[in-house]
Amino acid sequence: GPRFTIVTGLPYDRDNTTMVDFPMCDDCAQEYADPGDRRFHAQPIACPRCGPVLELVTVDGSPRSGEAALALARARLANGQILAVKGLGGYHLACDAADERAVAELRRRKRRGDKPFAVMAADVEVARQLVSLDATEEALLTGIRRPIVLAARKPTPATEIADSVAPGNPDLGVFLPYTPLHILLFGVGDDAEPGPRALVMTSGNLSGEPIVIGDDEAVERLAPLVDGWLRHGRRIRIPCDDSVSRVVSGIELPIRRSRGYAPTPIALPFEVEPMLAAGADLKNTCCVAAGRYAWVSQHIGDMEDLATVEALGTTERHLEMLTGVRPGLVVTDNHPGYHSTMWASAKATALGAPVRGVQHHHAHIASVMGEHGLDGSERVIGVAFDGTGYGTDGAIWGGEVLVADYKDFRRFAHLGYVPLPGGDASVQRPYRMALSHLHTAHLPWEEWLPSVDACPELERRVLRHQLDTGFGCVPTSSMGRLFDAVSSLAGVRQVVDYEAEAAIELEALARAVDKVDQPYAFAVGGTSVRGAPVTASAAAVLAAVVDDVRRGTAAEVVAARFHLAVVHLVAELAEAARRELGLDTVALGGGVFQNSLLLRETSSRLTAVGFRVLRPQLLPPNDAGLALGQILVGASG
Repeated sequence: GPRFTIVTGLPYDRDNTTMVDFPMCDDCAQEYADPGDRRFHAQPIACPRCGPVLELVTVDGSPRSGEAALALARARLANGQILAVKGLGGYHLACDAADERAVAELRRRKRRGDKPFAVMAADVEVARQLVSLDATEEALLTGIRRPIVLAARKPTPATEIADSVAPGNPDLGVFLPYTPLHILLFGVGDDAEPGPRALVMTSGNLSGEPIVIGDDEAVERLAPLVDGWLRHGRRIRIPCDDSVSRVVSGIELPIRRSRGYAPTPIALPFEVEPMLAAGADLKNTCCVAAGRYAWVSQHIGDMEDLATVEALGTTERHLEMLTGVRPGLVVTDNHPGYHSTMWASAKATALGAPVRGVQHHHAHIASVMGEHGLDGSERVIGVAFDGTGYGTDGAIWGGEVLVADYKDFRRFAHLGYVPLPGGDASVQRPYRMALSHLHTAHLPWEEWLPSVDACPELERRVLRHQLDTGFGCVPTSSMGRLFDAVSSLAGVRQVVDYEAEAAIELEALARAVDKVDQPYAFAVGGTSVRGAPVTASAAAVLAAVVDDVRRGTAAEVVAARFHLAVVHLVAELAEAARRELGLDTVALGGGVFQNSLLLRETSSRLTAVGFRVLRPQLLPPNDAGLALGQILVGASG
């Protein structure tokens, strides 16, 4: 809750929060000390005389405070300006969600590309006008945790929303006010000029940087982004972004677990010694654990720059302070080049503790097992689909079927390897992965194919040389990169502005198809005899996609056939593992299972043929849930 971001020490009392900066007036002190008063030992107690003061500072005028600050802030937002608004865990950047010009300008200033913005609705009635909400989604939206809820957009919303809020996306992230300041910002009662009924509220930072929490820092770092700062004087001790969730088959699927959720303890299936897990480099979270509980941190971010690495250290120290855990073991991803791995090594040295590396996809599956309380006495069939993870053979894994418990795992099956040419260049330009898959499948690069057409001729020649010689290529079995390739071949997305954009757009198209005829099929070859994993070749899928594109088949149909092919592949490989090993529990993990269509259909298909299906419910399926799995594997090693 809100206490998390203001606590500076234990025990939890006013002197150990940032409210220590505001000495209580006589009236507040009397209420605080009176056991019969409802404000007895209410640590953040304050009033207009002794508490924080609301202030609006603009680039073109003198500061306003109190009601005048609120009125001017509402007016500025209604007139298309962008404001930095201080919240519980950091600053938001806010603008009128109906103002196309303001939203486009916020995108330009924040360097956001096409990544969707979240919208704060004034109340649940406004939210209902923007998105379709079932009972579970509405309960999640209005609950005490107040996450951003991803829900299906209404085609003609009663409350206007600019097209550029979530361009080309059938879903919209909506959340409700969760502080009094938010409510006042929309206007209440007899406010002469109420504010807009829906605001874009996005984290106060340049894309890729940590969220801003300090007032001086906000003026320095956000000056190029905003027209003013609406702030209060209460210090934020620790940053905490908004949480993001969606509902799939009536069950919450966390996408980002942060404000309102972290650091709620997660019960462990067995006792562990005090230890720390450093997570991974994407969507980083860390975790401390001791006894029968683990505390997973709030969202920290991608380890792309020094500021985020420093934020990891700050967050971990805060968790140690809150929980009293003093780690005697540090667990990390086994990728030697990860910033989180290097940070973990330095932390272990400082603690005088050993470091233990855990394979990325093993941690994904262990995390899901731990959520569901498995004690490790039974093995599961673990399906780990994501974009990247360091394999035990030095390749980039990501299309994995493991047979696993906490102690160990066996690679039962995987997507066949294809070259990843140029590393991040192929992640950012999906047409490169499409051409790599075509090359591996011995399919020609025909000029009429969208992927070939998107690749400049010079780059095409260099890419062909790389693929022929292996220069600058790493083998990958990534399911995420296969989604990129199919998206490119279908003409959906050739260059991405944000992670998984091509796959998200492919899913959106597939969801528009009610009935799928003639799904594609992977070729599953080999057996797992003597430990050699089964391989699933995508060559036949790629050939069928090319044939459909040649015939002019709609991209929606291509997308739907591909999604169903992946569902069938999971079911086929799970059935093979059950025949060989007698296992009937399947754990689904990895960022690809953020795809609601894939998660729903895969779970349904597996359940229909008698499997017990474990899916993420407490933690995200992406790398934000990895640290819990690292704890469980590290403790079992």
